[in-house]
Amino acid sequence: MAAATALSAGMVIGAGGVAAADPAPGAPTPAQAPAPAVALFTLTAMPAGWQTRTDLHPSLQVQADGHATKRADSSAQAVEGTVPADVIGAAAAEVKALAAVDMGTPEQGDKGTSIIDYMPQAPDQDVHLIVYAPEVSDGLTDEQKASRKRFDDLFQRMLNAFVPS
Repeated sequence: MAAATALSAGMVIGAGGVAAADPAPGAPTPAQAPAPAVALFTLTAMPAGWQTRTDLHPSLQVQADGHATKRADSSAQAVEGTVPADVIGAAAAEVKALAAVDMGTPEQGDKGTSIIDYMPQAPDQDVHLIVYAPEVSDGLTDEQKASRKRFDDLFQRMLNAFVPS
């Protein structure tokens, strides 16, 4: 029994460096740091040849309250601002609609990628839209081209709605 207790204490100490006793029932627990906010929308444009780069950042991140962070390109300084609530609401509806359409995948590789991630509080509602080779239309149907245009229009509408602080 003593060996098991010593082993257990050693595992706790070894794992974190310090063993701490559980608080007494009803005792207040230490305050925990809040989890970082997950962006409601994240828009990312990766240029051709992106696989060899390590400096890629989202073009725009929008929180549910409208607070947003925008970068003109991957090397630009982040700018804080907002996106209006009506744009956020319309974007959420359009993202959900675009999730049901086919945007096609061109045969040409490494021509860049555009991504819109929509992540509301309920994880089962997440939508991740990816358009490979957004500038390429060869081999795509008219419906796929129209869907890609809707995606690009949404991407640009959100970028253009950003208001710097």
